Amino acid sequence: MNTIASTRSDPLAPNAAADGDRPPPAQRPRLTDARCAPTREIRIVDEHGEQRSIHIPAERPLTVFVDRRELVTLMTLGARPELLVLGYLLNQRLVEHAGDVESVSVDWDVSAAAVRTRAGVHDLAERTARRVVTTGCGQGTVFGDAMAQLAGVTLPDALGARIAQGTLQRLLATMREQDSIHRKAGSVHGCALFRGEEMLMFVEDVGRHNAIDTIAGWMAMRGEGGADKLFYTTGRLTSEMVMKAARMGVPIVVSRNGVTAMGHELASRLGMALFGRAANRRFLCYTGAERLDLEPETLRQPPPVRLVSD
Repeated sequence: MNTIASTRSDPLAPNAAADGDRPPPAQRPRLTDARCAPTREIRIVDEHGEQRSIHIPAERPLTVFVDRRELVTLMTLGARPELLVLGYLLNQRLVEHAGDVESVSVDWDVSAAAVRTRAGVHDLAERTARRVVTTGCGQGTVFGDAMAQLAGVTLPDALGARIAQGTLQRLLATMREQDSIHRKAGSVHGCALFRGEEMLMFVEDVGRHNAIDTIAGWMAMRGEGGADKLFYTTGRLTSEMVMKAARMGVPIVVSRNGVTAMGHELASRLGMALFGRAANRRFLCYTGAERLDLEPETLRQPPPVRLVSD
């Protein structure tokens, strides 16, 4: 049975993981390490007329070129741009495996990412011609055949991937304590990948789509499957977020926000457990309740006392 941990390792760091923990070098692309500062300091005037310094997210455009053909411009914080680009290509099914990509190079002097594939992307112009506008923050398009591609996606059955109520609540506590750009500057979304109660990867970006694509790139570089993982996001669970999680093979998805009707429908069809409005000790299980192991001792704990002043 897979339970829904490994260190918070960084695939771009020199000693992030031994080669035995990743796909062989011939099967993974070469990545540059072109990170940018995620925030910028500015001066503001507050409601008292006082001037002070604050930090804001340093959003910047990144235009992606695949085999010298312009593909898309992503708005991003730029903390892990190579993983973002790789995950984007995988989640859009423009490439099937990380090994299909020879290299991803990012140059912030020209705000561009150059992707070299090993055998080209078949019918790239035709496959990207039809776009569906989505609710994405920063970038929000999915290519027209994305829905059809879900037909081949299967997730572990409910006996193979489950989560205990206490595990979910401790995971939410971990996210409450996580140091984040959002606490410092606001205006960003965060996504995390868990195995059990341990966080494997955490990333923030201007859009939740960017953050989940970056995690997809991280998984691909390490050869990580999704069957024993849980995905967490601060953003709402739209159809596109559910599709991306499904392509990553993750059967349990948790959001601090809510769920749209199409996101709910897709998760139900896929057999995915979808938790929303998850904060503190509270959550709503929208789909896949058969994957949740309720714990009576947890249910018997009284809710926190709220003091109301006169």
